[in-house]
Formats: sequence, structure tokens, C-alpha cells
Amino acid sequence: MAVYTEVSVTQASALFKSLGLGPLTRLEGCSGGIENTNYFADTVQARYVLTLFERLTATQLPYYLRLMAHLAAHGIAVPNPAADASGQVLHSLGGKPAAIVNLLAGACELSPGPAHCAQVGDMLARMHLVGRSFAMQQDNLRALPWWNDTVPVVLPHLEGAQATLLQSELAYQNHVATLAAYAALPRGPIHADLFRDNVMFAPSAVPVLSGFFDFYFAGNDAWVFDLAVTLNDWCVDLATGECHAERTQAFLTAYEAVRPLEAAECSLLSAMLRAAALRFWISRLWDWYLPREASMLKPHDPRHFERVLRQRIANPLTMNLFSSHQHPYP
Repeated sequence: MAVYTEVSVTQASALFKSLGLGPLTRLEGCSGGIENTNYFADTVQARYVLTLFERLTATQLPYYLRLMAHLAAHGIAVPNPAADASGQVLHSLGGKPAAIVNLLAGACELSPGPAHCAQVGDMLARMHLVGRSFAMQQDNLRALPWWNDTVPVVLPHLEGAQATLLQSELAYQNHVATLAAYAALPRGPIHADLFRDNVMFAPSAVPVLSGFFDFYFAGNDAWVFDLAVTLNDWCVDLATGECHAERTQAFLTAYEAVRPLEAAECSLLSAMLRAAALRFWISRLWDWYLPREASMLKPHDPRHFERVLRQRIANPLTMNLFSSHQHPYP
């Protein structure tokens, strides 16, 4: 959450007042993330996050905000966008589209165990099912077409072995997209960026998930791709990119207790894990070599997802269906 657009307390106070959120008492820029300008904001009533959107347009943004409102209304713990008197959840500040959401309680868990992963798997499955009744449609903007457009831009910055891997994996994913099993994948709204730093746990002796946030990469896509994105962060060793078997099993068991995977999803889970690693390797290469100017900007090292991709190719996770929605996990 880098700061690209500076906002004064006076500017922000006017927006908070217009939304009936109370007088603003504190405004502090957020240092995490890289896409939007974000501020923590305190009022006499509650704590909020103010977001100014730097890349997404006013045409695209209603999908994300309305999706959060839909999920919140159906019992999924996500930030609920503040609406004005006419029900509008997209606002304007500093010449940029803006939104204000409530700040979830707790803190991110950056060293999760199986119990954390199980709770994330359970809620992700429930989120997917609730999303079926969300009427708006918007493609995942960081899906295969974006990969095809962006790889030629980052290739000149890579050494030979990296460039070869990137091109060969992109070719493989273009092939996967032509398969009948890929066309059969169940789809709906996905988070598409459910990393450890986008989930909150309330302080407790045992893990208690308090919510998912940062839905600004969301879009309609295959649910198993969302699963793969999440597994590639929550259930890998960050130093090596290797799969953590116990966390993976906890996550998948909890997810399937709510929404059992279909045959097409089982057959393509390994390919989707590679796809998810490729997507974030490409985006991190793009942010690393073609950064935008912003205060507090900390681009992520792209080599992490290169390691994850190599691990997913060398050690595929397979799910062999042997009885009704029961799978052996590695």
C-alpha cells in the first residue's frame, strides 16, 4: 500500500464528514502493497482504511466495491465500503477515485500453521459459494491476456535461463487454456491475491480468522486458480518455495469440507499452481524493473515466485480421486 497521492487531513476530513463517519482524528500512510494509495484513518467512531485508486478506473471499481458489499451482506468477513446518502460506494479525493472501508480487527499472520491455513481454506470456499449470487461480471484483469502482453516487456531485463523459463511456462499456460478440462472449470468471483498479508486474525490463544481484505485484484475466473494463488503463499516455505505438506493438507481438507473440488479442478490443480506462480512472477518483474514513483514504495523481490514456479514444475501436486471427493495429498 504505497503512497502515490498525498492527501491532507483537511481533504480527507471533508470526505469522512460527508459520509457520516465522524470527525477525523488521525491519518497515516500505509507502507505495505504497491498498487494503490492507502491511509489508515481514525475517527471518533471507528478505524478505517482510505484508498485512492492509482491504476483502476472508475468504470472498473464498482465491481470490487460491490463485491465486498455483497460478501459482507452474506456473512463473509470482509471490509464493507462506506456509502453516501444515495448508496454510492465509489467516491473522489485528490482527483482520484476513492473508497473508505472499515478496518478489520487483529493482525496478519506471516508465519501460519495448519490451523491458520484450515480457517483460510474454509472461508475461501464459503466466499466462492456466496459469490455465485453476485450479479456483476468483470474479468480477472491479471489473467492470461495480461501475461501475454507483459512478458515481452520484462524479458529484456532477464538473464538467459530466466527468460527461457518464463517463455516456456507462458507457452504451457497458453496450451492449458485450450484444454476441455480448462473450459469445464467452475468459475465466479475470485479474490486473486489472498496472501498472508491480506488476511487478519483476531488476537486469541487459538487462531480466529477475522477477515479477508484488499479485493482490488478480484475478478471472475476459475475458483481453482484462486485456490492455487492462496496455496502458493500460505502453504509454501518462503525461503525455498517448497510445498509444506501439512499446511497444504489442512487447507485443502477444510476447503473441500465446504466445496468439494470437481474432476476438472483436480486434474488441473498442478497446472493452476504453476499458473499462479507465473502470474505473480510476471507482476513482480514488472514492478521491480518498471517501478512507479511513490513514497513508502517497497517492491517485492521477483525471485521468490521464480523459485515457487520451479518447485511447482519439479514437484507437481496431484489429487487422485479415489472416492467421493476424497483425495490423497502429498
